[in-house]
Amino acid sequence: MLRLSLASKIVLGAIVAVILAFMYVPLMLVVLNSFNAARIVSWPVAEFSLEWWGKAFTSQPIKDAILNSLLVAAGATLIALILGTLVAFALQRYSFFGQRAVNLLVVLPIALPGIVTGVALNNTYNQILEPIGINVGFFGMIIAHGTFCIVMVFNNVLARLRRLNPGIEEASKDLGATPWQTFRLVTFPQFRSAFIAGGILAFALSFDEVYVTIFTAPPGVDTLPLWIMNQMARPNEANVVNVVATVVILASFIPVWVSQRLSRDVAERD
Repeated sequence: MLRLSLASKIVLGAIVAVILAFMYVPLMLVVLNSFNAARIVSWPVAEFSLEWWGKAFTSQPIKDAILNSLLVAAGATLIALILGTLVAFALQRYSFFGQRAVNLLVVLPIALPGIVTGVALNNTYNQILEPIGINVGFFGMIIAHGTFCIVMVFNNVLARLRRLNPGIEEASKDLGATPWQTFRLVTFPQFRSAFIAGGILAFALSFDEVYVTIFTAPPGVDTLPLWIMNQMARPNEANVVNVVATVVILASFIPVWVSQRLSRDVAERD
């Protein structure tokens, strides 16, 4: 076992403390300014107030933006769960011509800059689909998010499938189980944690996406990231943005906790 000297421990501890401070002090400033009585963001906070929390929770534009973000993220996650899992099974279970090319094409959207994806889809919607009478509208934004969310599910499920023992499925078939019974009772439970983790990652990735959303959102439709970006140009509304950001920070603990539980369960099972 590697043993560190006292000096090494102090140095490493200091580095870790600086990194954590760099990551979390700005978040704490956001939380504190959400209770700032001043109309503009300031430091130190001279007086605390719940005024901005009241305005945020009664603001219809914020409610609409949150609902839009949830709907888009849920739709994109559903697309990712279905298509990502199917592609993962196809690439892991079968050999066919162009297999590597399919793998590359599935992963490519996450490597492309979001602005490139957004411009490409915007051109497709406006210059190809609309002239022939197809107006994708809100659904087009969901499809756009789904293109890069698929990768999250695909990578997680594929990695898990490669670690499965095929003998268990063969035993299930030998005992008379139908293909659906084998999948439901044997196969799916073995990659369920990866499936859920991929869905959580896909949802989070879609929920805070900005660049693709800018180019594919229908006129007058704001998701939460777009609403925040627009409000940042209005300094008098900055503390309302801090309230929304604080709620998002607190809500983020839920998927993090779920992911840790899933990872722990997988480790214990392996």
